[in-house]
This record gives sequence, structure tokens and C-alpha cells, in this order.
Amino acid sequence: MRVLERRLAQQLDQIRAADLYRVRRVIDGAHGTRIRVDGRDCVNFCSNDYLGLASDPRIAAAAQRALGESGTGSGAAALVSGYNREHRALEEELAACLQRPRALLFSTGWAANLGVLRALLNKGDVLVADELNHASLIDGGRLSGAHYVRVKHADVGAYRCALDDSTDDSRLPIPDARLRLVVTDGVFSMDGDLAPLPELSRLCAEHGAALMVDDAHGFGVLGSNGRGTVEHLATQAPDIHVATLGKSLGCAGAFVAGSEDLIEYLIQRARSWVFSTAPPPAIAAAARAALRIVAGAEGAERRDRLRANIQRFRRGTQQLGIALAADDSGSAMAESRFLVPIQPLLIGAEAPTLAVSKALLDAGLWVAAIRPPTVPRGTSRLRITLSAAHTDAQIDRLVEALGATLRDR
Repeated sequence: MRVLERRLAQQLDQIRAADLYRVRRVIDGAHGTRIRVDGRDCVNFCSNDYLGLASDPRIAAAAQRALGESGTGSGAAALVSGYNREHRALEEELAACLQRPRALLFSTGWAANLGVLRALLNKGDVLVADELNHASLIDGGRLSGAHYVRVKHADVGAYRCALDDSTDDSRLPIPDARLRLVVTDGVFSMDGDLAPLPELSRLCAEHGAALMVDDAHGFGVLGSNGRGTVEHLATQAPDIHVATLGKSLGCAGAFVAGSEDLIEYLIQRARSWVFSTAPPPAIAAAARAALRIVAGAEGAERRDRLRANIQRFRRGTQQLGIALAADDSGSAMAESRFLVPIQPLLIGAEAPTLAVSKALLDAGLWVAAIRPPTVPRGTSRLRITLSAAHTDAQIDRLVEALGATLRDR
């Protein structure tokens, strides 16, 4: 056996032995709350389709109209011949929604975060980042060459110390030439809590630093107009605002919103944008249709329904003594537990987490087991996510099944 095959076989054996092996499951049909998984009908409680728009026929119809007009692909990068009028219209509507000068469409959230961080940061710059940031922010920061400072989760004091230290660190270039960038998720994807954005905004202003927020899980869900964590917390808009279209909007892609100069610079230097084929115009058309729903009266109604579903689920688990993520965990904005659809149930070890997930699937309830390296070792969990499209009966069924499964362990 050659070295490559031998190494891969050994490492795969190690992954299996550690209960960390992952398996894709095949979905038939639409990705809604009712879903067919590997040939089995289930209720889906592990999707990021928070507002129930992924299978909305109006959004599909918008995509179909654009398919008829623009075809299936853009054919090239946006700077070559791939920039369609649907892309431009979506960028303009996203900027208007967030009340920012410009927005730039990326193919994925991963591409957006890597593109921004590698474009903006140089060797000698300072990146101050939450320890629980999304992997794309971590990888983008590491690849940027900047001095990477990892701070304790949502700890404002730790951020302050890191910014103070970056001012006094003689190993780094002169302060006037150095960019200091604070980067955080808005809603943390595995814990469901919020970043302390008002405090971070003030810290950045005091230290002359820039603030970047990845609000993938807040956009569409939080705020009276669905503008996300920034609107919900009534704080100043960050210098760099990233969010995705594949969660609350039920489509695909991501965007960066900010100043005129920021977007123009990214067009020139964000490699993951410059050298990527532009998304299909039909996806942009679908996202435009979804954005109109999310930003309008129906979006507000869906957010109200989502909050009611979250509260129903938490009341039910509390009555059965099921301990979800603690409200007094010390992270920012504890009330977010009743506003954010991510409801983690920590179990700890990998094997029992897998066992609970399997028992739920056997009962027709799909809740994925989340294990390292997605979460820190010893914190494997069920990442339960709720949607505006879930019914009361579906939520009650999940609560009852959780109670029975955990009681039998």
C-alpha cells in the first residue's frame, strides 16, 4: 500500500474509533420541516431554514423565471462576464435593507469571510477574534498572516486587554500603520448566544479598531425588520457586515455590506470573489424574492411565529427537567435563548450523543449530533433548531421524545 492510502486508512480508523466519523444522509424532495431522509419520513429539527422559506413556491417561481431568462450558470467570474443584472439588483436591495452604502455578493459565507480577511489584513496587522467564531473566520484569520489574538468567548474584558496589548506591543509595526480588526459572529452557531456588539463597538471606537460581524444566523431572524443582531441590539453598524442567504432566506450565497471604499477594495483584492465564477442568476433572483418576504410584513409574522415556537419548546423542556443551554452562562444577552432558534442540548461525550440522535431518528425526528472538531472536546451536543414552519404538534412531539430518550439512558 502506498503512503497516501495507508495514511488515509489509518486516520479514518482513528476517526471511527473516536466516534467522530460523519456520514451524509440523502434527502428526497424539498428541504422543509417535513423531510424524507434516507427513505424515511421525518420532522426536521436540524436545519438553518429558520423562517421556513427554503421550499416556498414563490421563491422557486422567481428562480424558475430567471432560469428561463438567464439560464443555469453565469459562465465566468463577475469581473469577466458573469455579473448579471440579477446580481446587481440583489446587491442593491441588500444594501438598502441593511441601510449601508454597498453590498457585494459572494458564492458562500466561507468565501466571504476568507475573502475579506485575506484582502484586508497583512503581516503585522492584529486580528482579535472570539474563540468560538465560525471556522471560516478562524481559517481566514490564520491565512491572512496577521497577528492572531484569540479571546475568551464573549468576554469584553478579554477584548479590551487584547486591544490594549496590541497598542503597546513593540514587536509589531508602528500603530499608525497597523490595522486592528475585531471579528465575531453575531449569533454563535453552536451555542445560540449573541456577541456583545454594543460593548465591542465602543471598544473599537476607543482603540481606533475596525469591527467585523458575521451575522449568518441573525440576519432575517432578529430585529423588527429582520436586519439581524445589529438591529436587535440597537448598536452602531459594524465596519464590515457579513451574512448569508442560505439560512433565513432559504437560498444560497452570502454578502458583505459596508462602505463604498470597502466594497470597491474587495472587488479589487478579495481573491475568493475575484477568482470565483459568479453564482447562477437564478439564485440571486430567488434571494431577491426571499428578501422581500423577510423585510416585509410577512417576515415580521414569521419571526413572531418563530419566537412562539422557541418559547413553546423551552417551556416544554423545562417542564420535563431537560437542561438546555444555561441562561446564566455568562455570555452576552441571555434573553437571546428565547429569541434565537438554535437550542443546544449538551450531552458531553461523543458516543451517547450519537445514541440519542439515533433514537430520535428512529422515532422520526431528525436532530443531528454535533461533535468535535465542530465543538470543543467534551461538549458534544444535539443542535436543535426551530423554524417558523414547525407546528405545535411537531414541537410537542420532539419534547416528549427527548424526555423519553433521556429518561431511558
